Amino acid sequence: MIAIIDYGMGNLRSVLHKLGRLGIDAEVASSQEVIENVDKIILPGVGSFARGMVNLEEAGLVGVLNDRIIDGKTPVLGICLGMQLFSKHSEEGNAEGFGWVDAQTRRFNFNEKSGNFRIPHVGWNSIEVKREDPLFTNIGENERFYFTHSYHLDCANKNDVLATTHYGYDFPSVIRKENIVGVQFHPEKSHKLGIQLIKNFVDYI
Repeated sequence: MIAIIDYGMGNLRSVLHKLGRLGIDAEVASSQEVIENVDKIILPGVGSFARGMVNLEEAGLVGVLNDRIIDGKTPVLGICLGMQLFSKHSEEGNAEGFGWVDAQTRRFNFNEKSGNFRIPHVGWNSIEVKREDPLFTNIGENERFYFTHSYHLDCANKNDVLATTHYGYDFPSVIRKENIVGVQFHPEKSHKLGIQLIKNFVDYI
């Protein structure tokens, strides 16, 4: 069973629909009891970092997620804001995150060298795989996924970065630290490749 965490800020039904197409047993969850008894967790997210953490705290989910993911090593997939919440701190709202990954969440900051790019970054863009991982099974080099975001991770440990994407400069678009996986793009909006990535998370992580 996979729990898709409901904290009021994600494309829950879209993710649930994609898992259903794969024949994977999943449910939208907002209770500690359900989260304590699942095999894997997906943390989607759309919106503000600070509001996301407040919602998780008010729902009483921070403790159980820490227990399952850090102590229990339960595989987790963070999507867009969900991945950013893995970081220690965000410039968006000057807020603290889970701190599961040694990273900061930063707003796109362009200069004369990088060029003038529109914020938010919206649309299809390619990922450059930095190291092999089962998460990329049946996914080729430089494949394109759908993005929509104004902030991105800045990882202190480059070994946590599985793939980058170029938008003015390179930023981490896929990360993995043991059981913790994050993608800055939206696999649930990325057609066949997005479904393949979700399947790989379920099958191999």
